[in-house]
Formats: sequence, structure tokens, C-alpha cells
Amino acid sequence: MEPVIKGTYENPSQSLAVGQYMSKVYLWMSVGILLTAIVAMSFASDPELVFTVASNKILYWGLFIVQIGLVMWLSAGIHKMNALTATALFLIYASLTGVTLSVISLVYTQESIASAFFTTAAGFAGLSAYGYFTKRDLGPVGNFCQMGLWGLVGFGLITIFFPSLMGTTASKVYGLVGIVVFAGLTAYDTQAIKSMALQARTQEEQSKGAIIGALKLYLDFINLFLFLLRMSGDRRR
Repeated sequence: MEPVIKGTYENPSQSLAVGQYMSKVYLWMSVGILLTAIVAMSFASDPELVFTVASNKILYWGLFIVQIGLVMWLSAGIHKMNALTATALFLIYASLTGVTLSVISLVYTQESIASAFFTTAAGFAGLSAYGYFTKRDLGPVGNFCQMGLWGLVGFGLITIFFPSLMGTTASKVYGLVGIVVFAGLTAYDTQAIKSMALQARTQEEQSKGAIIGALKLYLDFINLFLFLLRMSGDRRR
């Protein structure tokens, strides 16, 4: 028999509360992804604008650093800020991600980007549904994937200084590992968010918790999309 984990609720009122909480999480995650897509397509529609973002290293890396700062600020300071501020930071982050993601239009064809996006959406839905409904503790999966994530980050940073390390074989392995890691994190994060649903006692806490949950799933979705695109995308010639 599968072990029953925290987050499995037998009380109908608790199940309803969890369902409503997760609905907010998925709603805000969807809003973030939609906003990112709109901004990315808007920039990509102007070749000169997207080329400026891609070619200006100071601008591109500056945007990337600001994005990291926003995630750290939101994650670490969520208890000290109000729900409105948390929501605004999340939407700003999603918008900036759209700007930086617009550069993939210079590398991959529109058809392959669209294909990777819809494949990601379908895969994400299945993985998140599994994390939501399973009674199996996904903690070990989460721990393994988090270690894998640090490995991806470390290798990615090394290749910035030594690009030759990212050869054809290494790139494929890197992409495959990335897909596995974020697939696992999608299921794990969904279960973890669900288990925290009843810890929020006020409407304000529920709203802030939903934003943090949306941010985690948003990051899983975006990274899963990028790794799938890396593995299957058709490059422009």
C-alpha cells in the first residue's frame, strides 16, 4: 500500500478549502504564463527590438539579474509584504521573463516554439495532476531533483567561462537531465503546495501563499519549456 502523506484530507470542508486554494495557485500561474507569452510575442514581433535585447549583454544580463533579485525578494520577504505587493512583484517578474524569452525567436522557428509550448502544457498538466492526487510521498523525488537542479546550475555557470564543454553530446545530456529534473519538481512542488493549503489562516495569508505557489509552478513550467525546446526545437538557418 502507498503511504498516506500530509495533504490528504478526508473532511469535505477541508477538501473544498484545498481545492479553492489550488485553484488560486493555478489561476495566478496561468496569468503569469499568459503575460510572459504576450510580452515575448510583442517583443519578437519587432526584430530590431529583440535584437537589441539579445545583442546588448549589459541589458540582457541586467534583466536576468533583476529577475533573480525579484524571485529572491518575493520568496524571502513574502511574510513581511502584503498580498498586493507580492502579486505586483510576481507580475513584474513574469513580464521581464517575457522580455528575456523573446530572444529565443532569433534561434528557433515559430513552429517549434509553439510545439514545445503546447507539449509543455500537456506534460505539465499531467505531472501536476499526479502530484495533486497521488498519496505517495514525493519528498525523496523532490530532494533528488533539487540536487539535480544545483548540478544543472553549476554546469551551466561553468560553460559560460568554458563554452567548449557544452558540446553536442553534453548539450543533449544537459537537456535530458533538465527535463527530468523539472518534471519531477512539477509533481513534487504541486504536492508540497497542496500540503500547505490549510496552514494559511487568514485571507491575506491565503492570497500570499497562492502567489508563492504560483511562482514555483510558473518556474517549473518555464524551465520545462526551455529544456524541451532545447531538445526538440528546430533552429533557424
